Amino acid sequence: MPVKLTAPQATSLLPVKGVQLGFAEAFVKKPNRKDVLVMTLAEGSRVAGVFTKNRFCAAPVILCKDFLAQSHDNQHRGIRALLVNTGCANAGTGEDGLHRAQQSCEALANLLNLQANQVLPFSTGVILEPLPVDKVIAGLPAAIANLKEDNWLNAAEAIMTTDIVAKGTSRKIQLSGKTVTITGMSKGSGMIHPNMATMLAYVATDAAVSQAALTSIIQYAVNKSFNCITVDGDTSTNDSLILVATNLAGNAEVTENSADFITLRDALTDVAIELAQAIVRDGEGATKFMTVTVEGGKNEEECRKVAYAIAHSPLIKTAFFASDPNLGRILAAIGYAGIDDLDVNTLQLYLGDVLVAEKGGRAASYLEEQGAAIMKESDILVRVVLNRGAENITIWTCDFSYDYVKINADYRS
Repeated sequence: MPVKLTAPQATSLLPVKGVQLGFAEAFVKKPNRKDVLVMTLAEGSRVAGVFTKNRFCAAPVILCKDFLAQSHDNQHRGIRALLVNTGCANAGTGEDGLHRAQQSCEALANLLNLQANQVLPFSTGVILEPLPVDKVIAGLPAAIANLKEDNWLNAAEAIMTTDIVAKGTSRKIQLSGKTVTITGMSKGSGMIHPNMATMLAYVATDAAVSQAALTSIIQYAVNKSFNCITVDGDTSTNDSLILVATNLAGNAEVTENSADFITLRDALTDVAIELAQAIVRDGEGATKFMTVTVEGGKNEEECRKVAYAIAHSPLIKTAFFASDPNLGRILAAIGYAGIDDLDVNTLQLYLGDVLVAEKGGRAASYLEEQGAAIMKESDILVRVVLNRGAENITIWTCDFSYDYVKINADYRS
């Protein structure tokens, strides 16, 4: 079961003016499950996106990046709809995959009286299999028929793959005297590692925001959230984060220089962090949620090296699953992280608030019973103090359990 994570209540996911969501059961892979999602955006909405850096990026990712670039060049042909399918990633499918993704965009555009490049496509599921585009297209009328502003929970369920629970959250903030709503949802459970992760995430606000400010915000938010999580160290082919601003809240337009910029940026980042952490808490087979903090680095890069060496180690992840305080594994990971001039005699390792190692070895005050007690908890902090500078980084990960192997062994069945 997910680590201290439950699905949100439908009423807790607040409608965002100008965003409607509708779903269908199209039997893309399995019957009797929501697997096609349509989101429509009010005219004048602004959209920004961040995508996987995997060189085998999926056909829909290629089209999304192209269509977004076109929309920024021509605001009169802005993005007006998003189309998501689960059950098939449409990745590793070559020119045929691009054609099928284009077909799905054209079909939805025709039904909504739009141009095909005003529709952003997204897919998630098994790689190296052709998209059953006929099934996706057949599901579009049903998805359009139930388009509603308060359909966020159904939408979050419609984008799930191996997720156990739907993931979503909302905020209300004040900008220039107006109430602004932010609602987001994400999916992801395995094949999670930046940049970015096998995940889809959609965050929308009714705030009025300039395109430049929106782009700046998404880059800031992703580096504080989705680029700080890992489940298994595998970077997927389909990762996409989309940020939408419908400009209907009535606030003064937020620019990078306006007084409200930081307020909006931080609120959107908080939403992104919550959605990112939910993915880790729902990591395939996860029983522990681990926060790894590396402090006192010379630069962010070396802090990330240490953090991910710890978070990616199967030996460390399985030890946490077993609640075994075999903490020498953490020291080993720090040592091979790639900091060539690291002085191990100056760093400190903490488990929770307990000092485990210092001066190149086990702390004199550390007792095995202390480590064992902390390892039994479901939320655990691993803190490394390098004492080399002022930089720090925090990432989130989970353990490896028997169920992780079972889920991935049976993924295509």
